[in-house]
Amino acid sequence: MQRYNSRDVGIILTDVEPSQPIYDYEELRRIGVIGEKDDEGETPGASGSGFPSVLVQAAGLNILTDPIWSDYASPFPPLGPKRVAQPGIRFDDLPKIDLVLLSHNHYDHMDLPTLKRLWARDRPKIVTSLGNDTILKANGIPATALDWGQSVSGAALNGLAPQAVIQCGSYEHCPDYQVHVTRNHHWSSRWGTDRNRALWSSFIIETRAGNIFFAGDTGAGDMGWTVQARRFGPIRLALIPIGAFRFWKGQMQSDAHIGPVQAVEVFRRLGASTAIPIHWGTFRLSYEQWNTPPRMLELALRCAGIERKRFAPLRIGQSLPVPVVSPVPVGRKQCDERAIRALE
Repeated sequence: MQRYNSRDVGIILTDVEPSQPIYDYEELRRIGVIGEKDDEGETPGASGSGFPSVLVQAAGLNILTDPIWSDYASPFPPLGPKRVAQPGIRFDDLPKIDLVLLSHNHYDHMDLPTLKRLWARDRPKIVTSLGNDTILKANGIPATALDWGQSVSGAALNGLAPQAVIQCGSYEHCPDYQVHVTRNHHWSSRWGTDRNRALWSSFIIETRAGNIFFAGDTGAGDMGWTVQARRFGPIRLALIPIGAFRFWKGQMQSDAHIGPVQAVEVFRRLGASTAIPIHWGTFRLSYEQWNTPPRMLELALRCAGIERKRFAPLRIGQSLPVPVVSPVPVGRKQCDERAIRALE
């Protein structure tokens, strides 16, 4: 089985395109796509393509973002958005999860059935933004809820430090792994009457393998949140949404969801070594075709002069040891959206 040491980062994205079959799980184990971390912090790494649920294996940690294994992103299944692509990894084939990052409370990101299964099986540490812990705790799931700009250490999450929530401005002052809750541009609601009563967020995870950025669900806003994320140092891997942006013909982004062109600008501003596009091809939440986001992303990257391999949609089964952080060109300025629309 292929493994990566603690200086490497591997990922598994949890969904496949609608045209792809479900893969043979024994074969995935054989080639190192699915596996457990070992006692020395080495981890397997692999990749796929899909929505917000990403398994990042780095520095001996199994980190899962916005896990959703349900068939419907809805409070009233079978009503509501239905999954059009099956999970690329069966739930039972997930390794033991150490840390869950929960960006906000929309049903396509906070999936209580999946979270209950994870909590019952693995007892992972869950970090989210303010207000979301109320929903989780009402369902028997403990969580640590933080405001924008607050951080929590791995030691604190595991009961090894007296102070659970800390303020931390740089890696030098935070030698243990750290989870930083950072700003993005979105909204929240579970029932319509609770709009924006809970917070939404992005995250920076500082590990000895490098910094990982999870954008959550976000529009562009003032783009100031990209500046905040960079303050913690070079970003080795960024998870950036590219889908659910089109609600009228020709629309390139919405207030709540960046499109591929804006995603490239986010990537450029973050200065990340590598990025993975997420939030596409799994639930039909808007009017673009399922494969429009990755096609448009490729055009936007080409226009911006950024190598495709640095921000490319990935299929399950592709091994991805994420390159180490190094000074790399971040491309030209953002392309004119009219040019991308014409190419599309």
